[in-house]
Amino acid sequence: MQIDELKEAFEKLYGKGDCHVYFSPGRVNLIGEHTDYNGGFVFPCALSFGTYCLIRKTNNDYIQLRSLNQDKTYKLGIDELTQPLEKGNWANYVLGVIAQFIKESLIPTCGADILFWGNVPNGAGLSSSASLEVVTGVAINEEYNFDKDQLSIVKYSQMAEHEFAGVMCGIMDQFASGMGKKNHAIYLNCENLEYELVPVNLEGVKIVIGNTNSPHSLDEGKYNERVAECRAAVEAINPSKKIANLGELCPTEFNSLANHIKNEVIRRRARHVVTEIERTQKAVIELKKGNLTAFGQLMNGSHDSLRDDYEVTGYELDCMVEAARKIEGTIGARMTGGGFGGSTVSLVKDEYVEEFIHKVGIEYTEKTGIVGEFYVAEIGDGGKRIE
Repeated sequence: MQIDELKEAFEKLYGKGDCHVYFSPGRVNLIGEHTDYNGGFVFPCALSFGTYCLIRKTNNDYIQLRSLNQDKTYKLGIDELTQPLEKGNWANYVLGVIAQFIKESLIPTCGADILFWGNVPNGAGLSSSASLEVVTGVAINEEYNFDKDQLSIVKYSQMAEHEFAGVMCGIMDQFASGMGKKNHAIYLNCENLEYELVPVNLEGVKIVIGNTNSPHSLDEGKYNERVAECRAAVEAINPSKKIANLGELCPTEFNSLANHIKNEVIRRRARHVVTEIERTQKAVIELKKGNLTAFGQLMNGSHDSLRDDYEVTGYELDCMVEAARKIEGTIGARMTGGGFGGSTVSLVKDEYVEEFIHKVGIEYTEKTGIVGEFYVAEIGDGGKRIE
């Protein structure tokens, strides 16, 4: 939808009058998966599609929430904004962010009419929830003159996910949605939030996202299970070497300590994290040198580790990645996001993009019975007011 169409929809719902428009993007992670909650490095970029928020303050003592992607409208008193609704409700992502402001005594002084619309495919692993959280934070912060910086909004958004959605995610998704920059990826140290905006110069190459249309749902427990397994690995290592998280270990150190993790599954989980952090560090170095072949090989290694050691890929993601790697012009292909369904990301030479989409689509459907979708990604800016 265009901005004018969104404004028309807003006026149909809430009546005529000016409103402000905000936008925050979804993200794709080029490499560095399941490392963020382990204090490691990630390398995501913001996308050009995401979530729009139209907002108008009112003299009412309630806030109205509506999404054009959902059916129900919510009308909540200002004193009701700190309690989550039933599990799985989209409005929890919004309320969770507002609740973080209220915790710091930043309380809306009047009501508001709010409308959301997103073009991030739900369940595609491209961070539709983080996009919704960040755009809420940016809009509430500016409309009510709360004067919080963008990093605070990113942190509020992560806490909303923890407290209102029940997903103990790291900060990568919200950070990419809030802090992204056009044509740059974010090399982020999730332990201390130091980051570098790295130009993504892909001359002759496109980023192609493949949506398996096998939706992932991170609140079903598998994500939190992996978080717990990584904590168990840390606990097993601590008697021999005191660490706060797995991100403190290089592969050599891990190999010398791995025998202390008696559970073989937990040992494999930890091995993925430690090796994935190293792959991410190497990938950034290779990208800066313009060595896309090496970058692509590291992407491939990332997927294989996520498949074999971390076990978060699944049949559909593996089928799409296998098909992608058969195309001559594919430089690298891997799952992206939390896994358990969702999307793949591939680097594909320009002249092979059409062939990639056609052939990968056919093979994927033949193997899974599901029709996938493909997007040639553009890297955009982080959350901001656009009108």
